[in-house]
Amino acid sequence: MSLFPPFDPDQPEPRRRGFRPIPVRTLAPNVITLLALCAGLTAIRIAAEGRFELALAAIVFAAILDGIDGRLARILKGTSRFGAELDSLADFVNFGVAPALILWFWGLHEVKAVGWIAAMIFAICAGLRLARFNVMIEDPNRPAWTSNFFVGMPAPGGAIAVFLPVYAHFLGMPKILPALGVVYTLVVAFLMISKLPVFSGKKLGTRVPPDMVLPVFVLVVLFFALLLSFPWEVMTSGTLLYLGSLPFGWLSYRRHVKADAAAGAGDRTEADLGPSRELRTSEAAPRGLDDGEGRPSRLN
Repeated sequence: MSLFPPFDPDQPEPRRRGFRPIPVRTLAPNVITLLALCAGLTAIRIAAEGRFELALAAIVFAAILDGIDGRLARILKGTSRFGAELDSLADFVNFGVAPALILWFWGLHEVKAVGWIAAMIFAICAGLRLARFNVMIEDPNRPAWTSNFFVGMPAPGGAIAVFLPVYAHFLGMPKILPALGVVYTLVVAFLMISKLPVFSGKKLGTRVPPDMVLPVFVLVVLFFALLLSFPWEVMTSGTLLYLGSLPFGWLSYRRHVKADAAAGAGDRTEADLGPSRELRTSEAAPRGLDDGEGRPSRLN
């Protein structure tokens, strides 16, 4: 093998293959996800400074952005594997790590190691919840109606719900006992990794009837006006309504399961009866004999 192989100086250098330009519609949802991640990280810093009102506002802002980025990606047809992985990592920080640390700074530190264990369990359950979601969403054998339900409380919902004692405290109620705060945190954590069917709300907002466009605008403006004017009242009532809706989601899921089971039983019955009917027909009437209308004639 020669150290100096011959070459043609006039031969053009082969063109290197470059990366394809990335469309803006793919970047926009990822930018919103990064903004939500910044809000979650900022909430940790603000909570460490003792400004819990702003910390909770940052988590709520991150939850709103989390609800926007996925819908925007589907509307713009800018979904990507990279965006899905980035969204999961951001959700773990925003709705797992940040709420756990905020609760620790707010009151769980008063029970020392027990409070820290509760905070860690909450963050770990949020991570497990997100990992299970990423695995189940790729299951091709799931019925179509299951997209209306989450398996377990979603991470954003868990992060909003776990702050219920903090909302109540900001309304002027006495601060909850640290032991009760630990129990409530663990209950919400286990709800996230449970198999409880929870309404997903994914089908909401995809289509709006023409006569409902203006009322929807008014309701959205009214909601945000109330949220900015009476934040703790809105968050407290909203969390209680959300927790109260969990049994209804389970009941609705059970109805779908029973309907599928009944439909499957009907299909199996038809499949089982079909060959037997043909068999009885062939045994009862020799081929070629009929009653003149195409039906096998009876043999006496």
